[in-house]
Amino acid sequence: MEYAGRAESGYAGYAGFARPYGSTPGTYNDPAKPGYQTKRRRVNILAVAISFFLPVAVFAAVAASMSFSLRYSASTVSWLIVGVLLLACIAMCYQAYDTFKKRWNGDVNREPFWYIFLAITVLAAWAFGLYLGNLNYWNNTLPYEDLLQLSSQGSVDTSVMTGRQLMDVGQVTFANGTHLDLTKAIGFKNLHEYCVAPIVTGSAALESYDYWAIGLDCCSGLATDYHCGAFASKDKSGGLRLMREDQRSFYRLAVQQAEANYNIEARHPLFFYYVEDAGSELSAYLQESYKYFLLGLLSFGMCQLMLIILGIFVFMKL
Repeated sequence: MEYAGRAESGYAGYAGFARPYGSTPGTYNDPAKPGYQTKRRRVNILAVAISFFLPVAVFAAVAASMSFSLRYSASTVSWLIVGVLLLACIAMCYQAYDTFKKRWNGDVNREPFWYIFLAITVLAAWAFGLYLGNLNYWNNTLPYEDLLQLSSQGSVDTSVMTGRQLMDVGQVTFANGTHLDLTKAIGFKNLHEYCVAPIVTGSAALESYDYWAIGLDCCSGLATDYHCGAFASKDKSGGLRLMREDQRSFYRLAVQQAEANYNIEARHPLFFYYVEDAGSELSAYLQESYKYFLLGLLSFGMCQLMLIILGIFVFMKL
């Protein structure tokens, strides 16, 4: 009897030590007992909701801070927001590590899976938000804000007004009779085709061809094969000044090729996107900025939802 009691006591102690990983104390099920069933893990709905909405919110906040006019007018504030969010992401990573370490050491009060999931996805949200925001800012918001800082000029006659007179102009409306001289169009090849064509008013040859319509990969480099912007417009035309410094030198090389090929001169070349309505095209920069942000947010939200579904599946199988 004494031996049996000790054996029974030893078995109880062993069972208490060998509870399944993550089970609640006192709920161990003996496989040898009738009615034994393996309990499925319960998904914490609150943890799942936080794991979806928090990364999406981080992505939106970072991308918006990097994308819009706040960065142009108050760059320090914009970067401060991004820095604070990064510190918050790092804090979540530390919490996930701490929870995992405690679980590894035998503390079963917290489930580390969703902490780890959240830490990884908020870091990804921060990084992708930064990338998309920068791309959106440089391609859309910055040109829009820079053009707003410059003056506008109406009824520009390229046969009379020289490029030097409009050095500080961002948007122009050209005089009636202005068109592109496609016989002098040309392109400079450097990974992309940098296309240029002179903007002329009337049909007379000019002393200096200072106004040039530009476009990227919209010509073959041969004369007359130019189809950039509103190249076919004859009734109404305007221009938005090129603001990207990284492209200006390549368009300048294209103009130099035109000078050599067509025996013309361009003393003070100005580069414009040739459009029908400069004001509408300027507003399109801002609209494109919002569109780019919303599409990015929607795409990230869909990806996060798919990751949540995959996470629930993995969690249930662990």
